[in-house]
Amino acid sequence: MERDEWSIQEIARLAGTTSRTLRHYDDIGLLPPSRIAPNGYRHYDAQALVRLQRILLLRELGLGLPQIAEVLGPSTSSGTQDATGLAERDRGEASALETHLALLREEQTRLARQIASVESTITALRGGENLMAENMFDGFDHTEYKEEVEDRWGKKAYADSDRWWRGMTDAERADWQQRVSDLGRDWIAAAESGIDPASAEAQDVARRHVEWLTGIPGTPAAVPGGDVKAYVIGLGEMYVADPRFGANYATSSGGTQGAEFVRDALRIYAEANL
Repeated sequence: MERDEWSIQEIARLAGTTSRTLRHYDDIGLLPPSRIAPNGYRHYDAQALVRLQRILLLRELGLGLPQIAEVLGPSTSSGTQDATGLAERDRGEASALETHLALLREEQTRLARQIASVESTITALRGGENLMAENMFDGFDHTEYKEEVEDRWGKKAYADSDRWWRGMTDAERADWQQRVSDLGRDWIAAAESGIDPASAEAQDVARRHVEWLTGIPGTPAAVPGGDVKAYVIGLGEMYVADPRFGANYATSSGGTQGAEFVRDALRIYAEANL
């Protein structure tokens, strides 16, 4: 049987988010419920579901909530529009989603290349074959964030890090990527274990994370006299706010809990040691 509305708990489960997040979206006017029941429970109709899908897509593309609100405009209830208005709205939503779909397909292609690259490396390693360096990094584009890095930390920061990356041997790049992978794995394990961000175990991972950051030329953490403390704390906040980076620390329960754990542990470490 077709549904015409869903409870906040159902939507949170289906979308892989939390009721708390949906209530926050309501509080800031980004995603009001289509109906609030007498018991205070929020319910969402099909139009709200489409809007939530677009919100989540834009979050994946790295937009903050204020920017998403500007892109989507005010939420309108289907009960306030006539048939012509509803048809125009639906056409506009479909057109916007087509743009999102094109971007997702580009990302799908990039990820498919990465998967093929890693699978090829695994096959070569297990079979004792020679590694083909030209195939190992297909789909890994270190220039992807060039504009963002230059805007945030300046052109010299990007130039220094780019020179450092290009000067690496294939083995050094592989070691560096393994180090990143190990950090992500250990952060997720720590967050899922339920330990305190201030615990010795969590603080040891935070120490390794800061050591990794200070080894990347061009970042404020690697510049003599740079404000490493502010940089580390700011990065922690960015891990929570930006889904592109928060995804690296996503736990099995979903949401931003993993990124929040990393943020809290890094802040504690920075305030005590930097």
